[in-house]
Amino acid sequence: MNDIVYGHGDGLLIQDGHRLFPIGFYELPAEEDALRAMAEAGVNLIRCGSADALDRVQAHGMMGWVPLSLQSGAIPEFQAHVRTLAEHPALAVWEGPDEVVWNFTAYSGLWRQDQLAVFPNRGEWWLQTPLAIQYSEERAAEIMPNMREAVEFIRNVDAHNRQVWINEARDSDLKFVRQYIDFVDITGCDDYPIRADARTAVRVAEATDRWRQVGRGRPVWMVLQAFSWNDVDDNHGDIAAFPTFAESRLMAYACITHGARGILYWGSSYLKSEGHEAFRQSLYALTSELAALQPFLIAPTEQYVAANAIDDGRSDIPAPVQVRGVSLTARRIGREWLIVLVNEDEHAHMGVAVTGLDALNGTEFVELYGDEKATVSQGAFVTRLRGLEVKLFATDRKWETARRDGREFAL
Repeated sequence: MNDIVYGHGDGLLIQDGHRLFPIGFYELPAEEDALRAMAEAGVNLIRCGSADALDRVQAHGMMGWVPLSLQSGAIPEFQAHVRTLAEHPALAVWEGPDEVVWNFTAYSGLWRQDQLAVFPNRGEWWLQTPLAIQYSEERAAEIMPNMREAVEFIRNVDAHNRQVWINEARDSDLKFVRQYIDFVDITGCDDYPIRADARTAVRVAEATDRWRQVGRGRPVWMVLQAFSWNDVDDNHGDIAAFPTFAESRLMAYACITHGARGILYWGSSYLKSEGHEAFRQSLYALTSELAALQPFLIAPTEQYVAANAIDDGRSDIPAPVQVRGVSLTARRIGREWLIVLVNEDEHAHMGVAVTGLDALNGTEFVELYGDEKATVSQGAFVTRLRGLEVKLFATDRKWETARRDGREFAL
């Protein structure tokens, strides 16, 4: 086997020779109509555990990723499973153990009071007690070599050189993640910020930034919220708190403007609270919107384009606890342009100058899904942004999806 395993790839999918920005779901519906609805909404990647599952998603024009127990090493069962799936044309990505570092450090199951509890106290990991440190170091010493061995096996067996991805918790430990990061290709985390008592959708931007740093520049896939917490955890009572369409949209584009190379959704298989079907349609409205932008989402960022929020001097709004500002990504394909603006502050910015457009003087941009128009003059145009608002400006309205159902969802 190879002595060195290293990250490769850009986090994008390859299907029939074409690159795709991953828009994925962990849910694999049992009914073909439900799976077809996902595909029609622009979803292109589904979690699959078998060749039969890969066959199903392939029949609807999608691809699949396969979760693997890398932490057990390249045992015979693992080798047989990889060999069985490695030649399947719908297989896009190998996935390692979910939240592997979180599960032997801060996972709540380690301190729950029963005969199997490892830690006697809640938050033992965050207290950094000798017990927590010793336990985590022992587990890491066992897990990390096994993971490396398993990944090396994949590299030697998979002739298609598919990328290996590991999803972590938002706050998974840097020291331990860095022990495996050099032999995987894609990193990232899950972040589910919408709860009945708190709705901080914009924090996913910070999580994306963190995982770009943790991964030393490796592609980041962000796993976002497709559920209400009361449907997955009894400790959250019976109050449904689904992300609104505006919150889901804010989360997706905040991740993208901060450099995410894939957006996936977890939790939709648990949906049951009143209003869940309307929520699902709001997610499909968003995935359809993202799918319509595929050519831009795989394009490089035009680094010289910037957004400058110019202070209007207002004194009638309280100073925010944290100033995030306006994030931007600008993408170009030929003569077509897309500029995404995300106001990450809760207060409005009444003057946002988009600069660096000197070659586009006289070009008119239209706001997708809105009525605003902006013409570039002296290398810039100006817009306004409400608090936590997303605006998409393009050189043609053809980049809109025709799907409108679900865009007004707010529960």
